[in-house]
Amino acid sequence: MAATTLDTRARARARRGANAGTRRSNALVYVVAVLLVSAILAPVVYIVLGGFRTNSQITTDPSGLPGPWQVGNYLDVLGGSLFWQQAGNSTVAAVATTLGVVSLGLMASYVLARYRFRGRGAMYAVFAAGLMFPMTVAITPLYILVRSLGLMGSLGGIILPQIAFALPTTIIILVPFLRAIPDEIEEAAALDGCGKLGFFFRMVVRLAVPGVVTVGILAFVASWNSYLLPLFILSNEASYTLPLGVQAFASQYSVDTARVLAFTSLSMLPALVFFSLFERRIVGGLTGAVKG
Repeated sequence: MAATTLDTRARARARRGANAGTRRSNALVYVVAVLLVSAILAPVVYIVLGGFRTNSQITTDPSGLPGPWQVGNYLDVLGGSLFWQQAGNSTVAAVATTLGVVSLGLMASYVLARYRFRGRGAMYAVFAAGLMFPMTVAITPLYILVRSLGLMGSLGGIILPQIAFALPTTIIILVPFLRAIPDEIEEAAALDGCGKLGFFFRMVVRLAVPGVVTVGILAFVASWNSYLLPLFILSNEASYTLPLGVQAFASQYSVDTARVLAFTSLSMLPALVFFSLFERRIVGGLTGAVKG
């Protein structure tokens, strides 16, 4: 009896020790996560708050809070036509890129996932290899190609390359989604008289919505934040996207730091809000791709 009691106490102490170790481990993870998030968000917060300050406040106390708060910098930026024109260019480029990536990527992924043909594995490997070649590596050939197509200085010159370089990621994410669709659904659709194209548009597109949303958000945000390609392709300030507009605005108003910070805040705000609103969709889509 005494031995049994000692055994029970020993097991209880072991459980308490294990629980204490788990709590310490969780606390350490939370601390590290808070530090990382703080390090990431600190520059963003500084830029946003800096737009509510005056140049004298920034010079006197660079890390201080606005006092008093100034909204004039943001109103000046929003009141000008240049910001809205460049925001419109970024929107057109991002929306066109997203539509192209989603439509082409979904169709290519459907073929790779649902059809069996010679060279399918090699084709999928080519798309997978595309993940290893960033746009910076191919910027010179891209420049020559865009110039040969007569698209220099136009948004089409950045939309087409952005679609091409976003397709590998899109296909890698969507193929597992489409492979996970049960064959029984396709067979039942065929018995009801639904052809291949009908099955694609009526069933596949709906079932792949989580993956489509994920790749669409990634393509939109990547296009909105794109800087290097527009820098090489766009030469007219009227056709600049917002990343280029920030650089041009900072050069023009280099002595007006507060206004530059306000312009930068407004430029990054749409992508930041867009990404924050659909964050769960991105995680859910990537999780589904891994499971598939």
